[in-house]
Amino acid sequence: MKQVPVTVLTGFLGSGKTTLLNHILKDQSHGMKFAVIENEFGDIAIDQKILSENVNEEIIEVMNGCICCKVRGDLIDALIKLYKKVETFDGIIIETTGLADPGPVVQTFFAETNGDEKIEKMYKLDGIITVADSKYIVKRLDEEKPDGVVNEAIEQVCFADKIILNKTDLIESKDELEAIEKRIRQLNPQAPIFQCQHSEISPKE
Repeated sequence: MKQVPVTVLTGFLGSGKTTLLNHILKDQSHGMKFAVIENEFGDIAIDQKILSENVNEEIIEVMNGCICCKVRGDLIDALIKLYKKVETFDGIIIETTGLADPGPVVQTFFAETNGDEKIEKMYKLDGIITVADSKYIVKRLDEEKPDGVVNEAIEQVCFADKIILNKTDLIESKDELEAIEKRIRQLNPQAPIFQCQHSEISPKE
């Protein structure tokens, strides 16, 4: 049974994660075809230029033969449905809504937390990429939340395997940028941090 690698792409609203996703889909150098799952309730955010005509379908094809699937309900159902097309893609990218705690998405891929061994056989969680807006990330991390309410930005940084520190051109000094990285490191000392502008980063990274 083919086990498909899954990358979860997370980050706050306006951080640049959809721009990063569009770069990955347009880039041919990685030689991979992806299925994209948009795990949110809004309009499909992938660049309209690379979408096929019919955007009302739940599963649609995008440029480079990639597939886009919009999930309004159960992610597990969508993954099982998508696996029927498994021969048409090499990996899956799940783009979460900006206000999402990535925890429940991550737990989907482990039988002990989702109670479903099928998903674990079909897919393996390959990585969690968090895109952070350099200008606002510290403010988001320091935001006071009511008791029992998760700070999504903290969860997104803590869960990350890789952190894309985007929009670094909006930061005035090198010292300020270092302070931002230091704040992120307090929460996640392990994940490599890639600085970039306009979400432009090599897909190989």
